[in-house]
Amino acid sequence: MPAYGFAHLRSRRHHADIIEYLERIQATLDPFAGRFVIHGPPAEVVEGSWPGSMVLIEFPGLAEARAWYNSPAYQDILRLRTDHIEGDLLLIEGVGPDYDPSERAAKLRAEAGRSGE
Repeated sequence: MPAYGFAHLRSRRHHADIIEYLERIQATLDPFAGRFVIHGPPAEVVEGSWPGSMVLIEFPGLAEARAWYNSPAYQDILRLRTDHIEGDLLLIEGVGPDYDPSERAAKLRAEAGRSGE
């Protein structure tokens, strides 16, 4: 099942370290089959507000996403980003192609029934 590295980047400063980070990150992703899906374009906000930009990197699974983040190659460049950009990074498992939200709704309805809600 695919997994994702999702970053919400808020206060960005264009610094020489950021350029170096961008030049080096793909080489850290390649051994784990990571690929950029979204990389910081302006978003069209249709509900609420969204300060900053987003990055979404896809991996074959959560094990690969964790291995990439913890890899010596990525850890070596991490400070190039974190020293200059405030943000959050999540590793999260995706859903499979047969995912059906109505099945989740049924589970939630059953749980609510048991708890008396």
